[in-house]
Amino acid sequence: MINRRSIRFQMVGWHGCLMSVVFLVFGCFMYVSLKHYLEENLKQKLEDRAEQISSQFLFDPEALDPAWLSRQINARFSPENNGRFVRVTLNETNILFRSSNPRDGSLDASQIPRVTGEKKKGFRNERAVVLAGLPVESPQGRFFVEVGASRAPIAEVLNQAVIAIMIAAPASILVAMIAGYFLVSRALKPVAQVASTAEKITFHNLNETIPETQSGDELEKLTVALNRMIFRLNDSVGYTKRFIADASHELRTPLTIIQGELERLAQNQELPSHVRESIGSSLEEVERLTKIVEGLFALSRLDAGEAQSESVTFDFTKLAQTTAEQMSLLAEDKNLKLTCEGQSPMPVLGDRSRLKQVIVNLVDNAIKYTPAGGQVKIVTRVICTNACLEVIDNGIGIPSEAVPHVFERFFRVDKARSREMGGAGLGLSIVRSICNAHGAHLEVISTEGLGTKVQVILPLSFRRVEEGLLRIGKKLDPAPVDKLEKADRPAFG
Repeated sequence: MINRRSIRFQMVGWHGCLMSVVFLVFGCFMYVSLKHYLEENLKQKLEDRAEQISSQFLFDPEALDPAWLSRQINARFSPENNGRFVRVTLNETNILFRSSNPRDGSLDASQIPRVTGEKKKGFRNERAVVLAGLPVESPQGRFFVEVGASRAPIAEVLNQAVIAIMIAAPASILVAMIAGYFLVSRALKPVAQVASTAEKITFHNLNETIPETQSGDELEKLTVALNRMIFRLNDSVGYTKRFIADASHELRTPLTIIQGELERLAQNQELPSHVRESIGSSLEEVERLTKIVEGLFALSRLDAGEAQSESVTFDFTKLAQTTAEQMSLLAEDKNLKLTCEGQSPMPVLGDRSRLKQVIVNLVDNAIKYTPAGGQVKIVTRVICTNACLEVIDNGIGIPSEAVPHVFERFFRVDKARSREMGGAGLGLSIVRSICNAHGAHLEVISTEGLGTKVQVILPLSFRRVEEGLLRIGKKLDPAPVDKLEKADRPAFG
């Protein structure tokens, strides 16, 4: 579908309108100029013919003889054969000679009125005929010579010119618009390259810049301005990262001290019960604040590029099973059924501890928001050349309008309920940062009231996969993640 608001469409449209106006003005100018030229040329020829008749015959003594004059004019000029009309009048009323109708039928000589009254040199139009009149004073008397011709040849030439213009103008406008489209596309190509480069710049690679075009025009100004903006954003983001890292680091020690003091006071049995309850409430808030600080500190380290400090190849399925066993007690405390099933081995390349943190955060989140008696399932399987981890629960689910925001920092669907459960809105943000660092694809599928499924799809360790496939005589199928069919995704279990 054509985008009528795009710069390309508007420029081509305005170019087409401008060319249409230019061709219209040019066509009208050519038509008027051609008409004027043809009429003036015809008038000049008629005037020349009248002067020739007057100079050759009307000064002869026999000019008063109509028969002699007719023979001379027909023999010398042959008006009937040349499509001309000739009339010679003596003393305004006595017609000495009048030519017959031309053989081509271009005019009717009988329809041209006689000359009456005083006539001067000049031209006049009689219907479809142009007449050139020339008064002649000779010894034989006062003559008036009229030479005429039909306008039909001029009209025919003008009609052909109009047809040619009507055919050539749309074709020329179409060619001009097509050429204009390619010229505009070529002119906007550097802009598209700038947009493509800018699209690749994210929060994690603000140190990259857009190649500046040394053209000296507005495009160079645009790239320079964008690079300056990126530099300013990089400085601002860097300052924010350093502030979060320093603040979270500095807060860890005093929070640890406060937590220790509160725990010591809570164990003092001599304090009144209401005081110990207040201390316990404060201790819960300190623990929650400690988790927030730890999460911010972890995010600052991830933003600094520490998501893959130790990249090794390991079995992702085995890691999921071990993590599920370690978190089984947490599920039992809420009377939940935690299961893990999958294909093994499923080798991946990455930081084992960080990917374990992904599984822990996803399972912990599923346990928190699944009511007692529910089920949490961990599924690992191979899809094409990718390892797929799915954490599925039949809990409260997520509203559809909140799904795109669940990985944002400090975002919570139900803030009051999340606060009761100890959530701060950083767990899934940490998951996304680790997955981005490992080139993994994250997807959340949720139905409110039915459950949630979170998919983590990351590339397999190709060297190990190729070795295993070669042993069984198969070839590697390099299908990308974005071409996975929905049939490959299991429903809620």
